[in-house]
Amino acid sequence: MWNPILLTSGSPAVRTGPLLPLLALAMVGLSGCLYTFQAGAGLPSHIQTMAVLSFENETSRFELTQEVHQILQAELPQQFGVRTASEEYADAIVRGTIRSYAVDAPSYRASPDGRGAQVLERQVSITLHVEIVDTVNNMILWDNSSLRVNGEYAEETEVEEDGRQLAMTRLVQNVVDGIQSNW
Repeated sequence: MWNPILLTSGSPAVRTGPLLPLLALAMVGLSGCLYTFQAGAGLPSHIQTMAVLSFENETSRFELTQEVHQILQAELPQQFGVRTASEEYADAIVRGTIRSYAVDAPSYRASPDGRGAQVLERQVSITLHVEIVDTVNNMILWDNSSLRVNGEYAEETEVEEDGRQLAMTRLVQNVVDGIQSNW
C-alpha cells in the first residue's frame, strides 16, 4: 500500500542537505565578486575630473586646434564618466600635438573621355600625438605619438568638412579604446 508520509518523510532533507552547504558557499563566493560595468571603467577610480588642453598645431590648418579641442572636451569626460575641470584642479589632463593633415584621393577611376582620372572618394587624414596624464600620481596613463585617424567622403555628394568630422569622431573613439586597453 502506498504511504505518502513515508515517501515524503526525510526526502527533501536528504536532497537539500548536501546541497545546502554548497549553495551557501557559492553565494558567499559570488558576493565577493565586485566586477561591475560602469562608465569611466578605462580610468583609475581616483580620477574624477579631466581637463582637455588645446593641442599644439604643426599644420597650416589653424581651425584644427579648435575643432580637436571642442570634440575632445565635449566627448572624453562623458565617455569616461568624469567631470570637466580646469588644468589646476583636474585629476587627469589630455594634451597633445596635431602633427599632420592631408586630403587624398584613395578611390578613383579612369574618366569616360580617357583623359585623367575621376575621383570617387576623398579621405581626410589627421596624425596626432595624444597623451593622458594622471596628475594625482604624476604618471602617463596613455600615450600615442602617431595616432592617425581618417575620414572618408564622397567626392560628388559631400565636402571635406564631412570627412574631417568623421575623422574627429574616430579620434575620440581611438582615445577611448586606447585608454581602456591599458586597464
